[in-house]
Amino acid sequence: MRVKSGSSINFFNSDIAKGGDNMNKAQLVEEVAKKTSLSKAQAWKTIDATFEAIKGSLKKGKKVSLIGFGSFLVRNRKARTGRNPKTGATIKIKARKVPAFSAGAGLKDAVK
Repeated sequence: MRVKSGSSINFFNSDIAKGGDNMNKAQLVEEVAKKTSLSKAQAWKTIDATFEAIKGSLKKGKKVSLIGFGSFLVRNRKARTGRNPKTGATIKIKARKVPAFSAGAGLKDAVK
């Protein structure tokens, strides 16, 4: 898919986005295929490659910024104490890394 610098593909006004239902990966592939004139198989590969690239960057601890859409990043959660809801016993929860998404201005404006 070739998109000229400075241009973008608008998915915010699509029929699926207006429908109110949640969009799954197959519906996203269909929407991308329609908007880009790619076949569904090509759109599927493109989306998979995009997700893999984002995952790979996050795995290395790098932030992925998509101007106008948002940023994917890794946040560190501190170790803390919690409670076992079944027994009420205090337990230690280990520190860990979690993926996070921060919406950009374009996405926030589109959702208003």
